[in-house]
Amino acid sequence: MQVQLSGQQIEITPALRDRVNSHLDRLTRLDGKSVGLSVVLSVDKLQQRAEGTLGVTGTSLHAEATSSDMYASIDQMFDKLVTQLRKHREKVCDKHQREVRDERQYG
Repeated sequence: MQVQLSGQQIEITPALRDRVNSHLDRLTRLDGKSVGLSVVLSVDKLQQRAEGTLGVTGTSLHAEATSSDMYASIDQMFDKLVTQLRKHREKVCDKHQREVRDERQYG
């Protein structure tokens, strides 16, 4: 998976990069077909924001989280992406199972 990490008004430190990379395993375990991930970290006064867009086959999933701690924002954003990816996979799997079932029944 291709990962793009950028920052707005913040320098991406090795510790932030490691935190993002450590969460990638959760996404790749759920779906190995993910095309790419774009993460934007930004700071606005006291708010630390993490935004992520995950490209999967057929669609893209977007999540953002805001907190007073950048590490907490990254964790929350990945939790949201994992939840969206699980829902997306269930939809795809249900659709394919329904098609196979209908084909067996009427085919």
